Amino acid sequence: MIDRHFTATVYILQDQEVLLLFHPKLQKWLPPGGHIEVNETPSECARRETQEETGLEIEFIKEEHLWLNYANAYSTERPFMCLIENIPAHRDQPPHQHIDFIYLARPIGGTLLTHEQLRWFSLPKIELLESEVEIFAETKETINKLFELVSC
Repeated sequence: MIDRHFTATVYILQDQEVLLLFHPKLQKWLPPGGHIEVNETPSECARRETQEETGLEIEFIKEEHLWLNYANAYSTERPFMCLIENIPAHRDQPPHQHIDFIYLARPIGGTLLTHEQLRWFSLPKIELLESEVEIFAETKETINKLFELVSC
C-alpha cells in the first residue's frame, strides 16, 4: 500500500492574476502549499504555508452551502477542490501520494516576499508556460477554470 500525506494548497488571486512559486525540486511553477502538521486543520495549514512562502495574509474565497456555529460543532473553511497527487520517489523518499485540500484566497495583508521564485501571473502569461515542462497540466487547467469562475 502506498503512503498518503495530507497537504493544503492555495491559489491566491488578485487583479486578474494568480501568485505562483517556482518549486526547486520539481522545477515547476506551483501555488503555495505544503504538508498538514499534527493537530492542524487543512485551512490552518493553507494560511500558515501561504504566510511562510509568500509573506501574505489571506482570506478564503468561500463557497459554503451552510455555515454552523455551535458549541459542539462549527464550520471550517471548505476547500474549492481536492486532488490525489502521485509523488515520485526522490532521494530517500519512496513514491507516495498527497491528498491535497485546495483553497482559493485573496491577499488581505502582510508584505509580499520579493524573490525570483515568487511571481504574479496573468492568464496570458500562464498560457505561455509550457505544460509538463514549466507547469503541471493540472495546475494550468485549474488556473484557467479559476479565471472563468472567480472575479478577482
